[in-house]
Amino acid sequence: MNTATQDSTAREVRIAAGDARLYGDLVTPPGFAGLVLFAHGSGSGRHSARNRQVAQRLQQAGIATLLFDLLTAQEEQVDLQTREHRFDIPLLTRRMQDATEWACAQPELHHAPIGYFGASTGSAAAIIAAARLGERIKAVVSRGGRPDLAGPAALAAVTAPTLLIVGGADHGVIELNQEALQRLQCDKDLIIVPGATHLFEERGALEEVAQAAASWFIRHMVPVEHAS
Repeated sequence: MNTATQDSTAREVRIAAGDARLYGDLVTPPGFAGLVLFAHGSGSGRHSARNRQVAQRLQQAGIATLLFDLLTAQEEQVDLQTREHRFDIPLLTRRMQDATEWACAQPELHHAPIGYFGASTGSAAAIIAAARLGERIKAVVSRGGRPDLAGPAALAAVTAPTLLIVGGADHGVIELNQEALQRLQCDKDLIIVPGATHLFEERGALEEVAQAAASWFIRHMVPVEHAS
């Protein structure tokens, strides 16, 4: 399957999350076979160049993507000064669940299998939301994530196949991901990208992340008739 991204439909959306309204970018390739929601990391948002590169690779594979701001513009301004929201995992998790409910309510997305892609602290929110939503979430991928912040109970409760990707030079985070991997009871794997640091800025590193994520989602989320 190799759907050209120029044939995709892109639109800005607004997602109700309690009293807040979150802005997002939804891209749907023709005949898409699944939807991946992105949970960005601390201090980042839906315009993250790294997440957009991964999203484009998923779109080429025929998977729809939803990148959205986990924080409102006002919350982002506060966070720039205090950093109080970027590590508020319960808030970020609720936002992930709200975005999932929104997606499930859209006519064009209603029947799409759903996956999560989390980065940095967003990985913890994705994992907790996946644990809470159970079989509704078909696959999870974490990039340079902090799955440990999800806590042992949530990690053990995840049923969706989960892939952890970490840079080989991201010291400290590697160990945290290895510990999280041991707590996961689902189908799981850990990929260490040689020489890559936390942001995967080295030549070819992010491309490796994008390819590994696409392969994982296709394997675990896309129905066989679409993946053939």
